[in-house]
Amino acid sequence: MKNSIHQITPKTWGATAAICAALLLAAGLAQAQTIYRVVGPDGKVTFSDKPPVAAANVSTTEAGGKAMGTSGPALPFELRQVVSKYPVTLYTSSKCAPCESGRALLSSRGIPFTEKTVNTAEDSDALQRISDANSLPFLTIGGQQIKGFSDSEWTQFLDAAAYPKASVLPTAYRNPAKTPLVVVQQPAPAAKAEENQNQNQPKSPEPSQTPVDKPSNPAGIKF
Repeated sequence: MKNSIHQITPKTWGATAAICAALLLAAGLAQAQTIYRVVGPDGKVTFSDKPPVAAANVSTTEAGGKAMGTSGPALPFELRQVVSKYPVTLYTSSKCAPCESGRALLSSRGIPFTEKTVNTAEDSDALQRISDANSLPFLTIGGQQIKGFSDSEWTQFLDAAAYPKASVLPTAYRNPAKTPLVVVQQPAPAAKAEENQNQNQPKSPEPSQTPVDKPSNPAGIKF
């Protein structure tokens, strides 16, 4: 079966199943990459792969595939072990039929995964740096990268990583909410408040200058 790819820019890709499976088993731990776009109080924009302090709308995931800070059942032990070795991250965009097919495959099989959306130019640039391509869907299983959707190929990689063939997820389990690949961090409220306060403070009046009477020079001395 040919890969289904939602192209941002044309690019072809292929690999044999045996080589891909070997690469997957040899891959080390890899976490989902999020690129943070931080806008400082002075308006300066910087990029970082580390979340800024007090970042808004940032979803952090534990090794067990459970979103930190949220309630929900833990994963079964064996599945938790697989997720810790080969975490799954799906990169998608809106109006992408192959992305929907890939998401449906992961969900039907009960694969815990993190979803990153690519909907802006900044997201696209970040995807290019991560995958060296601009095609979607893009899937990572541990350190293995898979470009485009192929039911048989994705299934083979998931099998090689020892993910269960049928869902063993608890009924109440939910994957973390999808988040943009590039997270924009606005200036902290305290910094904004201080800046506004400084702008609204009335300016101190300049000291008035009292005219000084020049002493008379009755002797007519010249300097």
